[in-house]
Amino acid sequence: MHPLLQSVSHRPWRLSPGPWIMKQTWHDLLFAHWPVSSAQIRPLVPAQLTLDTFDGQCWVGVIPFRMSGIRARHLPPIPSFSAFPELNLRTYVTCQGKPGVFFFSLDAGSRAAVWAARKFYHLPYFHADMSSHEQNGLIRYSSRRITTPAKLRATYKPVAEIRQRKKGTIEHWLTERYCLYTVHQSTVYRCDIHHLPWPLQDAEADLQLNTIAAASQIALPDTPPLLHFAKRLEVLIWPLRPAGDARV
Repeated sequence: MHPLLQSVSHRPWRLSPGPWIMKQTWHDLLFAHWPVSSAQIRPLVPAQLTLDTFDGQCWVGVIPFRMSGIRARHLPPIPSFSAFPELNLRTYVTCQGKPGVFFFSLDAGSRAAVWAARKFYHLPYFHADMSSHEQNGLIRYSSRRITTPAKLRATYKPVAEIRQRKKGTIEHWLTERYCLYTVHQSTVYRCDIHHLPWPLQDAEADLQLNTIAAASQIALPDTPPLLHFAKRLEVLIWPLRPAGDARV
């Protein structure tokens, strides 16, 4: 048993049956979230998924980070495929009562990862020219999508100690989600994941350039985002399965 599987009491539902198939480690994550009206988000999310709201608002997150140690179960990491930056644009949905994440876009610094994620997980990945560097506690991050004008240039850092957030808080609602949803050929699919509770820290950020949401036809409000940081998180990933599969 992987050590991560020894801690499951924090999960909102039991572990997915069957073995996990991939492990990743996520580093230097910034959660930048804005409230956005359901009227704007509803046309952009497949009708099969129910929008999840907090105090009546949808939330859109721009999430830059980098990954390492990407490997399939029982296999070592593959050079040139196991570590690269990633940038997610996401909102929150439910299906069959299980809250999860829906991605408008995912940018990655690896062509191979983009191809694999599109083919096997039906996710809207894009190849991008990306970098993520830490200097004296400050993360300097940049991303430029190769095919379309979607860019992010930012610096960010934590400004408080790690504090686990209680159920019912906006921070817990935004981050403690243990699956993603995608729709392919009218079928809803779910991918379960597992990790320990998020080690969140309050953060500050300078988003010098941010056209990621606009590239997905989302207009973010002209207000400061809600900002959180996580230094490191290990994640186990299960296969993509139809959400209606009785086994899950």
